[in-house]
Amino acid sequence: MKFLEVDSLDLINTAFVWETSECVLTGRVEAYSCKSAGTDKKLFKTLESRYNTDLLVPGSISPDELHIVSPFGRLTEAAPRKTFFYLLATLNAAFPEHDFEDVRPDQFLKLPSVELVMNSVNTTLFNLGNDAIVNRYRLWDVLDDIVQLEECDVYSYNPDVDDDPMNEEEGYLWSMNYFFFNRKLKRMIFFSCKSESMNAPTAEEMEEEIVTDDSRRYHDDFVMDDL
Repeated sequence: MKFLEVDSLDLINTAFVWETSECVLTGRVEAYSCKSAGTDKKLFKTLESRYNTDLLVPGSISPDELHIVSPFGRLTEAAPRKTFFYLLATLNAAFPEHDFEDVRPDQFLKLPSVELVMNSVNTTLFNLGNDAIVNRYRLWDVLDDIVQLEECDVYSYNPDVDDDPMNEEEGYLWSMNYFFFNRKLKRMIFFSCKSESMNAPTAEEMEEEIVTDDSRRYHDDFVMDDL
């Protein structure tokens, strides 16, 4: 996936960090072109070897897995596999420190309509005190200019706790992750927002803790050497 530089999204993202009395919220909206990079090609080959019936080694996958009906359709068919690939490739691009190759299809959900997602996001942002992203920064108008929302399929990513890349962060509470995919334009919008406890340590505090732990280990090793 190729990250697209969009000034209007940069402006939205500057306002996508705010606090309530109970939590700190951080969001981002990113645009991608469905143009494969080097790592994407490796992912595509992996998915093809896993689900393409023309390439399968007999006995390498169970019949139940082979005929699974995913949110994208049957993964034995090329078009659903390609959609699945695009979503995983977007996650890999958005979280380069993680590998989403083994994410299951059932961890995604296809939403009934764009309007449903817009209402859900608006309600969340308004209730948490950040209506400026929608009203002042014209979130939906900006996204519509990029991907023509009415022509998009919308998916959500609902990972298991162990597979959630954000769950590794201190104080993590919840997140919402949406993909707006326009097949004709071959463009993807990734919308993500996460909530962290106000009591979670800051990045500076975590770095200080790491330095302190390293110093303590060095001191202990030094003492042991003297003994």
